[in-house]
Amino acid sequence: MIYADKNLNTPLTHSRQIKIIFNHKQSAFPQGTAFYFTSMKKVIIFIAAIIVNLQAQTQIAEGMWRGVLKLDAKKQIDLPFIFNVFYADGQPTFTIFNAEETIVIDEIVQKGDSLFFEMPVFDSEFRLQLFPGMMQGNWINHARKDKNIIPFEATYGKSQRWPVASLIRSNFDGKWEATFSPGTPDSSKAIGLFKGNKQIITGTFLTETGDYRYLDGVVDGKNFMMSCFDGSHAFLFTGTMDENGCINGMFYSGAHFQEKWIGKRNPKFELRDPYSITKSVKKEPLEFSYTNAEGKKVSLSDPKFKDKVIIVQIMGSWCPNCMDETAYLSQLYNTYEKKGVEIIALAYEKTENMEKATKNVMRLKTKFGAQYEFLITGLTGRENAQKSLPWLSSVSAFPTTLYLNKKHEIVKIYTGYNGPATGTAYLKMKESIESLLNELIK
Repeated sequence: MIYADKNLNTPLTHSRQIKIIFNHKQSAFPQGTAFYFTSMKKVIIFIAAIIVNLQAQTQIAEGMWRGVLKLDAKKQIDLPFIFNVFYADGQPTFTIFNAEETIVIDEIVQKGDSLFFEMPVFDSEFRLQLFPGMMQGNWINHARKDKNIIPFEATYGKSQRWPVASLIRSNFDGKWEATFSPGTPDSSKAIGLFKGNKQIITGTFLTETGDYRYLDGVVDGKNFMMSCFDGSHAFLFTGTMDENGCINGMFYSGAHFQEKWIGKRNPKFELRDPYSITKSVKKEPLEFSYTNAEGKKVSLSDPKFKDKVIIVQIMGSWCPNCMDETAYLSQLYNTYEKKGVEIIALAYEKTENMEKATKNVMRLKTKFGAQYEFLITGLTGRENAQKSLPWLSSVSAFPTTLYLNKKHEIVKIYTGYNGPATGTAYLKMKESIESLLNELIK
């Protein structure tokens, strides 16, 4: 592959390659002769034919594509996902599928055989080169500082994440007690929720800090593979059922992290109550003051919030679970704002650059039409979030959500978030939140 800019890995377009060929051909003929003009005419016709051919070749084919992120080239660890290409008014739109989730990408820039597009909401992008029936290049996750560039390729006409060879398949349906990094100090518990339809398997893992969103994959014999790509996280899970009916598996997050996990069926297994994990350690009313996404200073003591029930969302625009919560809170606010409930998001971005942080938060706010306040703290990470909120015993997850009474005292703290991919857990969480708000309003 030829690149115009080795720092940005920008592919050299076909038009520039043709220009190079033309200049080379021109220097090959002696000027001032009939031979030169006759030959140049042939060269021009030849190049015109190439241009027409390349223009046809660099048209993005409409239909289904199979994309693959190359997480580990040496170990041949690939994360596939499926997307569809369709045209509206001559402009291409991509739709990525993760089980029940669809992600629409409509801000696509094509320059010759080069293709550029940002993922909606999250601070990541693709820089690709087009070939007939193929795309190649990189996915760049700007929210990460290391191992944030992952090679990518896509093939036209494929609609299955993985090929399946075996006709006999193990049954992975149900609820599983999962242990990540078993036998190590970093060991943690999760709940695997899987459901199958013939060779297709979907589901998620529910943890005490959030869920792994919409996983989509296949069952092949005693093995399953599931993946999810949402623009922020690239998740890949594999598992094999042993003779005891237990699962031994691997989890990969992008190119920067991998760990073992095991699972056993346990329909009665539960994680800790999300309301019990983070404690309130100060009785005084909560206080803070930060700049909102429009550049205005906002304090919890402002008249707008006086004598109102407050939801404080500790979040970041880089966080997929925070995105799911923002979608829910945006709808919730439309119903409860007139009942005396206000919502304030405290954004802890992965950059201290206020301009970039504000831009990222505004993308999230605009995506979901959120009408509540988003404040840019200028701080990064859980440790800084903890320091800025000494009312809390810890900040162990993004999001963490605080529920305040009309005096702005902390009444409940919800750690993590059960997104819509968790099914029943999501519905129970929404029911508990709305019940709590109704009590606080009274």
